[in-house]
Order: sequence, then structure tokens, then C-alpha cells
Amino acid sequence: MAKRNYPEDNLQITVARYLDYNSLLWCHVANERKTSEAQGRRLKAKGVKSGVPDCMIFNTNSIYNGLAIELKIKPNKTSDNQKQWLESLKKQGWLTCVCYCIDDVVNAVSDYLKTK
Repeated sequence: MAKRNYPEDNLQITVARYLDYNSLLWCHVANERKTSEAQGRRLKAKGVKSGVPDCMIFNTNSIYNGLAIELKIKPNKTSDNQKQWLESLKKQGWLTCVCYCIDDVVNAVSDYLKTK
């Protein structure tokens, strides 16, 4: 059996280690699940929302209420639902970004945490 490659999952795991190492208050929103139609309806009824950013960092700074990071592997692009969530969070005082590699995440988080 061929070994599957999950580059976005691998990036998420690396990001998780980095955020935990820095003792940030954060979570990953696991919206990428594949489910049956019935399970999907049940999750939706429970409040699962399409397009929520992958990483929600709840630490605040002097300017923003939090940092939302959408992870993508090039050449993938953000969906309309993801763009709407990022824009809505901006309106709620969050900094939002799309990151394509761990260096993007490190830079975004570092800049965010420097803003005191």
C-alpha cells in the first residue's frame, strides 16, 4: 500500500508544535473532516462552520483581540467561505493572515507578539 502524503496536515502539526512551544492560548479548528451526509448534518447542527481559520490564537495584544491563521499549501487558495471568515474576524478586531509555510507562521506570530 502506498504511503499517503498530507502536506497541509504536516504543516499544521509543525505549527501546533511551534504554538505549544511558545505557550500560546490557541486551538486548531478541524473543519477538513470527511463525513457521511448524516454526520455532516449533525456537525452543522452542533455549530461547525465552513471556512473558520485553521489556527485561532486567543492571546491579545494592544491592538488586536486575537490572531487567526489560515494555512495553505501552494498552489491552493482560500475559499470564499474562508475569505468571509477572515474578513469578519478583522471587523471584530482580529489580525488575520494566510500562511503557506512554517516561516510565514513564525513571522506572523512573532510580529503579532511584538505588538504590546
